[in-house]
Amino acid sequence: MKKIYGILLSLGIALLSMVLSGLVPIGSVAIAIILGAVFGNSIKIPSKFNEGITFSEKILLAIAISLMGIHLDFNVLGELGFNTILIIIISLVSTLFFTVYLAKKKGFDKDLGLILGIGNAICGSAAIAATKDIVKLNKDKAALAIAIVNLLGTVGLFVLPFIGILLGLSDVEIGILLGNTLQSVGHAVAAGFGVNETVGQSATIVKMGRILLLTPVILWLIYIVSKENAKKRENTNKFQVPSFVLGFIFFSLLATTGILPQAIEEGIAFICKMTLLVAMSAIGLKISFKAIKESGWDAFVFTGYIFKFQILLSVFLIAVLK
Repeated sequence: MKKIYGILLSLGIALLSMVLSGLVPIGSVAIAIILGAVFGNSIKIPSKFNEGITFSEKILLAIAISLMGIHLDFNVLGELGFNTILIIIISLVSTLFFTVYLAKKKGFDKDLGLILGIGNAICGSAAIAATKDIVKLNKDKAALAIAIVNLLGTVGLFVLPFIGILLGLSDVEIGILLGNTLQSVGHAVAAGFGVNETVGQSATIVKMGRILLLTPVILWLIYIVSKENAKKRENTNKFQVPSFVLGFIFFSLLATTGILPQAIEEGIAFICKMTLLVAMSAIGLKISFKAIKESGWDAFVFTGYIFKFQILLSVFLIAVLK
C-alpha cells in the first residue's frame, strides 16, 4: 500500500508531460524526465514516496519495455526494398562502431557513450530505456542521454528537411534521410510530413525499419556484457536474457503475426506508453542536477559528433545505393 504514494506522484507528472507534449516539439518521454527532475530537485520528497517511485522506476519500466514490442511489425521489411534495408543496417552498425571508437579516442565514459550511440542509431528514448539496465547505466546518466538525444532530434527535425532539399534529393530520398537519422518516431514523422505526404510515408517506413533492429542490438549487448562479466569472474560465459527482453520479443512476434485484433493492439500500445511515462517520471524524480551538470556538456558534444556522422553517412549511402 505504501507504493501508492510514489506511483500516483509519478503518474501525475506523466499525465502533465502528455499535455505539454502537445504544446512543444519535444517528446512526452523527455518532458516526463525533465518535469520529474525539476520537481525532485526543487522539493524534498517525503520518504513515504520512495517505495512507489522505486517500483515505478524498475518494475513499471520493465513492463513498458516488454509491451514496447507491440510496435514492431517485421512485415515492414517487405516495404523497404533491399537497398534501403542495406542503408539502415550499414548506418546502424557503422554508428555503433564509430561511437565505440570515439569514446575510446576521447576518453569518454564507455557505457554512457554506448547508450548515446544506441539512442541515436535506433530509436532515441525507447532504445535508451531498453538498454540502460543491461549495461547498468545509473539513472543520472540515463536521463542525461535521453535529454540530449531528444534535444538533437528536435533540432534535426527542423534542419534535416532543408539539407535534403538543398542537396537536390528526391522526396523518397529525403524521407530515407529523415527516417535513417532522426532519433524518435515522432521526430521522423513530424519532419517528413512537414515536407509532404511522400516524404512523410518514406520517413515513417524507414524509421520503423530502424526500430526493428532494436531486438538484435539488445541481444548483442546482452552477449557482450555477459562475456565481460564472465572474464571478470574468470568463470564460464553465461548468456542471460532478462525477462523484459523475452517479453519484448514475444509482443513483437504477436504484432508481426497480426493475430491480435487492432483494438487490443492499440490498448497494449496505450498501456505501454503510460507505463513508460510513469517510469520516466520516476527516474526524473531521482535525478541529481549536480551530477548532470558535471558531464552534460561533454555528453552533448559527443552526441553531436555521432549525429553528424549519421547524417554524412546516410547522404553518402543514399547517393551510392539509391
